[in-house]
Amino acid sequence: MSSFQFQVIGTVESPYKQKFAIPRQPGLIAEARGKLVLVPPYAEDDIVRGIEAFSHLWLVFVFHETASKGWSPLVRPPRLGGNTRKGVFATRATFRPNPIGLSVVKLERVYRHKSNLVLELSGIDLLDGTPILDIKPYLPYADALPEAGGGFADSAPQTSMAVSFSQQASTFCQAQTLYPELAVLIEKVLKQDPRPSYKKQRDAEQHYGMTLYHFNIKWTVNGDHNHVTEIAQLP
Repeated sequence: MSSFQFQVIGTVESPYKQKFAIPRQPGLIAEARGKLVLVPPYAEDDIVRGIEAFSHLWLVFVFHETASKGWSPLVRPPRLGGNTRKGVFATRATFRPNPIGLSVVKLERVYRHKSNLVLELSGIDLLDGTPILDIKPYLPYADALPEAGGGFADSAPQTSMAVSFSQQASTFCQAQTLYPELAVLIEKVLKQDPRPSYKKQRDAEQHYGMTLYHFNIKWTVNGDHNHVTEIAQLP
């Protein structure tokens, strides 16, 4: 067969409402919590029987936001500064012949909400609304290979970025009670330095904004310092 058709089994509810600011890989920000909502006919209790015995899961998903943009045999990995080309199969870039991705997440709990089955997750790197095609348990003895080589991404990305909060931003994080780890999540997202590679070379102060959960976060970047200037709840 030259083509296959797959069914979406559920969608992800994520704090990341836009591609900008999503960490490059899963597990880098443990405070990034989300939900996988399984819908009928994939919301039967039997379909997840025994799943809570596993601490982590593999999610097979669709790059739904970039799928319509096609694919490219060569891409520019952000990890290499966006200047070096690599074959798409030597990267985890989104512009693939088949726009599917693989992400390992931590399973926090499973519960039912009306006719849906919900898997609460953490450490996610998925855009809000991401369609899920399959779930597989993570097996440490087979999936964790300490001797494996990581090519040009042999270790977790690190930056020297510092993060501070204005009085308004700090007070906002403390006042809202729905997401107690909001300040930590913002700090870790900004320490990843989500800016495009070409903007990291600029010395002038830069102004940015992003949406996490239903909050609009604004910050400035000056050298290696991020300063969160304002946080507001979206209407």
